Formats: sequence, structure tokens, C-alpha cells
Amino acid sequence: MFDWNRSCSYDEQQKRRFHTTARSRLKKLAAELALPHGSYDLRSNKAGIAVSGEITLHHQRAYIQVGQFGMSSGHGILIRTCKGRKDFTGGANHFVALGMLDDIPALAAAVRAITGVGRDASRSSERRAA
Repeated sequence: MFDWNRSCSYDEQQKRRFHTTARSRLKKLAAELALPHGSYDLRSNKAGIAVSGEITLHHQRAYIQVGQFGMSSGHGILIRTCKGRKDFTGGANHFVALGMLDDIPALAAAVRAITGVGRDASRSSERRAA
């Protein structure tokens, strides 16, 4: 399991692993939310040597960003609504723990609750299970 709380500050190898792993998990999140290919961007900004930078999944209606910006609180995933992929300010900020990247179904549930994105996919999978 990846150590999300190990600092990327001044550690290029850790930063590379952080970005690679977070990007992979955000791809899994997009699949869990049944986001159509092409309906979102996946970006990585490594920023300077003293910070983690951020990895962003930017959908038409959801903006999800991973970084080590809330380490003292244990939060590092920002989730908010948006109005298109050119909207970088969006709705109210909601934060969840970085560790949720290890539980994609739970993270997807949080994204659905906050943004409404993926609700239709969730309902159809519930109907298939019934």
C-alpha cells in the first residue's frame, strides 16, 4: 500500500511515485464513476521541489484534486462541483483524506454525494445487482 503521508518535499523519487500512483487511482475513480472517455482531463503539476504538486481529474461537472496540501488535517483530496473544464474555481471546496485513494468505491461515493457525478452509473449497477 502506498504511504500517502510520506512527504514529497525535497524527495524527487517520492514525488514521482506520488504522482504516478495518484494518477493511476484517479483513472480507476473515473472508471468507477463510469465517466465517458473524453469527458474529463487528467493533469499532473509537479510544481517546485518543496511541495507535492497536484494531480487533477477535471470533469464537466466535477473537479477532483490530489495533493499534500492538508497534511496536518489528514486531508489531501479536494472535491468540488464545476461548470465545464474551463471552470477552475467551481463550487464549495470539500476535502477528504488521501487514504481514500486506497478505497476507490468509497471515494466514488464521496464524489457522487458532493457533485452528483456518476449517480446514474451507480443506480444502474444497483439495478443489475438486484
